[in-house]
Amino acid sequence: MGNLDLDSWSSVVAEKWEAKPSASFLRRWGKSSHELGQTSGDGSCPDIWELDNGDVAIIGSDLTAAYEARLPDGVSVDPGERIVIIPRKTILAAKADIPDA
Repeated sequence: MGNLDLDSWSSVVAEKWEAKPSASFLRRWGKSSHELGQTSGDGSCPDIWELDNGDVAIIGSDLTAAYEARLPDGVSVDPGERIVIIPRKTILAAKADIPDA
């Protein structure tokens, strides 16, 4: 437990991340799908957005049903979660906008 006392450790363990539905879209990471030539429409997915609370929204194809039965050991999809797939080109275009820390 390092330098944490039992009370501090309990507090750290008890903190569970939850998505905040009130968070707003702050800025796109990378280029739009239109700019990357991945769609015929200006506002279509896939896309990556930083939210105003620091979380990241991924817009892509929901392939949960296709992947759920073949997840690696120790990986699961909780209720309310989905497996979203985006093209490699989309994540690579966002690389420069993703903070190091």
